[in-house]
Amino acid sequence: MLIDLHAHAPHPGYYNQHPHWGPFFERHEDGDVKLRVGDWILTLGSPERKALVRAGKGPTVEEYQARWADPKVRLAGMDAAGQNAQVVSVPSHCYMYWAEKEFSVPFATKVNDTFAEYCSAAPDRLMFWAHAALNAPEQAALELRRACTELGAKGLVAGGANFGGLEFDSPELDPVWKVLCDLDLPMFIHGYNQSVTWGKKANDDRYETTAIVGMQYDETRCFWNLVCGGVLDRFPGLKVYITHGGGYVPYQLGRLAQCNGNLDVAHNKKPVLEYLKNNFYFDVELHEVPMRQALIDIIGADRVLYGSNFGGSDAVRHDLTEGLRLSDDDLQKIRWKNACKLLHLDPAKIGEPAKKQAVSA
Repeated sequence: MLIDLHAHAPHPGYYNQHPHWGPFFERHEDGDVKLRVGDWILTLGSPERKALVRAGKGPTVEEYQARWADPKVRLAGMDAAGQNAQVVSVPSHCYMYWAEKEFSVPFATKVNDTFAEYCSAAPDRLMFWAHAALNAPEQAALELRRACTELGAKGLVAGGANFGGLEFDSPELDPVWKVLCDLDLPMFIHGYNQSVTWGKKANDDRYETTAIVGMQYDETRCFWNLVCGGVLDRFPGLKVYITHGGGYVPYQLGRLAQCNGNLDVAHNKKPVLEYLKNNFYFDVELHEVPMRQALIDIIGADRVLYGSNFGGSDAVRHDLTEGLRLSDDDLQKIRWKNACKLLHLDPAKIGEPAKKQAVSA
């Protein structure tokens, strides 16, 4: 069995919700269909798609939207990847923490309602992470509880830093952590490109640096702020899943642990490694086998999940557990057992993929 917890779904059902922020699928001067959020335009795209655009065979806006709206397209891609199930999330550039609360709050509701309908097409294989307007914590807590208890969301998706000026150690966010602990559900941490908040200078972010480099930095800030801010002492049951192999946490773990003890301003009551064992999970979305092996060797298979960035620009389309030195029990923990335990899934109710077909994920 294989359950992918890192899968993006830019569904047109929650696009075109605001005259400025959108988000929008638009055809641009080069003939390509691109995402725009406010003044920021996504410049990432696969070489295969860019080749089609150059040949004049790129999809129309309508075709692009139809592809993302149809759950059968995703299920076919999952079948090709041998995946039993996915937990989908809103793409990080659409979090809208930077927008006015009058928009970001109802936008989160729209996202969750859209995903609930989308996943209902295959409830044994499709699930979703709830979105919440973390720049409005009280409303976010209410929407998170609604999405999880009424719509069946499996936890919260969140950026790694900067929720309209708030950070993970901001006391204002405590109502959100309380809901997650009440429901015993985790949050999925996926950084976002901070340049989307830059207004007219949004496209001055050369080489998509705040996305390609910055996301992992922000994911590491999530870990650091939760630990140093004492959040995990106030909410010891909070469970946090950080994607992209855990940002930079596993690879600088010794430095983080040692430096924390030297901080006069840290509020944590326990050593860093204690929180690592009790509160954090990471996934294997790393592109090199030795790096994935190192992650597991350092963190332990009990705290590692499967995530591929399905549908994203750096998605890994081969099996991320291939080539790893693991016992079969540890292999199954990473592929599905840890996910079932963390999200309270009954493995007997998870669907089976169709026989692999020649369909690109």
